[in-house]
Amino acid sequence: MQRRALIQAGAVLTASMAAAAVAGSARASEKAAPPAAAFVNMTGVGLPVITEGRVRNYVFIVLKLHLGPGHTVEAVRAKEAYLRDALIRAGHRTPFVLPDTWVALDTAALSASLIRSASSLIGRGAVARVEVVSQTPRRRTGMQGV
Repeated sequence: MQRRALIQAGAVLTASMAAAAVAGSARASEKAAPPAAAFVNMTGVGLPVITEGRVRNYVFIVLKLHLGPGHTVEAVRAKEAYLRDALIRAGHRTPFVLPDTWVALDTAALSASLIRSASSLIGRGAVARVEVVSQTPRRRTGMQGV
């Protein structure tokens, strides 16, 4: 009888040591894996296409804001309305117009404007990169839609 108990105890001890080794390697891989990059989606922002002092079209955009290190999604989401307002104001002040079309916007100028606004509203480096996910024009007319 004691022999059976001794064999069972040895088997339990071996199994628990193997489980501890697996758990230890899992913890090590968790520490080694980089955290997922934080981002915030901004949907349904309508920006004007203004040429020669007239509004020619509206383009609705969907943005993905990639956050900088040390900034949380909650902090940026709390300021999302201010970012949206700043982007629309900038779109009316200096339109993000491409010279040959009324159905798309200049994504580089739009991104630069939003990053500048985010650094003043949230903090320096809050938005590291802006990705324009989609652009949908209200009217699908080209340059000469007169």
